[in-house]
Amino acid sequence: MLCKSRPWIALGCLVLLIAAGCNDQSSTPTVTDGSDAVSGEASEVSDLSGTINIDGSSTVYPISLQVAEEFGKDFPNVEVTVGLSGTGGGFKKFMAGSTDISDASRPVKGSEIALGKENNIEFIELPVAYDGLSIVVNPANDFVDQLTVDQLKKIFLVDQAAKTWQEVNPEWPEEEIKLFIPGTDSGTFDYFKEVVAGKEGTIRGDEAVSTDENDNNLVAGVEKNEFALGFFGAAYYFSNKDRVKVVPIVNPEGEAVAPTPVTIENGSYAPFGRPLFIYISKSSSDKIEVGAFVDYYLENVPRVAAEVGYVALPEAVYGEGRKRYDETMTGTHFLDADGNKREGSLPEIYIEANLTE
Repeated sequence: MLCKSRPWIALGCLVLLIAAGCNDQSSTPTVTDGSDAVSGEASEVSDLSGTINIDGSSTVYPISLQVAEEFGKDFPNVEVTVGLSGTGGGFKKFMAGSTDISDASRPVKGSEIALGKENNIEFIELPVAYDGLSIVVNPANDFVDQLTVDQLKKIFLVDQAAKTWQEVNPEWPEEEIKLFIPGTDSGTFDYFKEVVAGKEGTIRGDEAVSTDENDNNLVAGVEKNEFALGFFGAAYYFSNKDRVKVVPIVNPEGEAVAPTPVTIENGSYAPFGRPLFIYISKSSSDKIEVGAFVDYYLENVPRVAAEVGYVALPEAVYGEGRKRYDETMTGTHFLDADGNKREGSLPEIYIEANLTE
């Protein structure tokens, strides 16, 4: 445990030092909750108690859930709940002050920041992993071996809306394309829309399109429909390779590349590689149990991200995140002072000079 500037961390270090150096356990402080931190009762750090509410991205959900489960073994008296209402849905709750931490598969939007300001919500922005948004088909599909972004536009844009596979490629069968995609509250949907539709285009929502915020249901939909197409985060593909088949995507260099930990990390799986985030409420960060959880998250997320099917970030980015949290540096790095989106790689964007309130 690192003894940083936050009160809960200093207290945690004190408890460990006393527990290790004193035979008289009655001198060990008891951590009870975020407001009454110390008493004379004998205890250990594991007696920390309280509640932590997390909601948001279904893509980030597997990471936060595993961290919460592991955290619970060391801190069994802290109740951590993890929901998955989608990135947009999570931000609505977060900016209303209903949650402590918001999982997100895209950076926060200006409109969401504005809602937070109405409710006096400030936040700390922490990248936690890389993801590769994965395009999948049914395993019985033996004709699609790769797709271009232009072909995805033919399938998904309202003004093109190819209803059959043959409309995408004359050599493919004249069978209706069934689409299984995240709902509009999903950050995965937002990211896909940004890549495929841009600012002006519209993603179709006709009867051939089934939407769901739960990625497990999208996997099941593609699995059950021979001529289906869907998309979701890489972790859901990696854990369901026997149920769906991933489609390599032609990147800007003209290479058809499938999502793997290597291609996501080195950037060759483009343009569908992206960072994932957690956002911590500034007011919640003062709670001892939240501080303990975020510290545990940052210490363990490189390993957990890999275990659940994502890719760890560069150590320097995690170091920047640790600094943001320890020094309570609020705001986003992904919008400039005028609200315009910043362009570039995560290490280029996530620097202190780009932090805006």
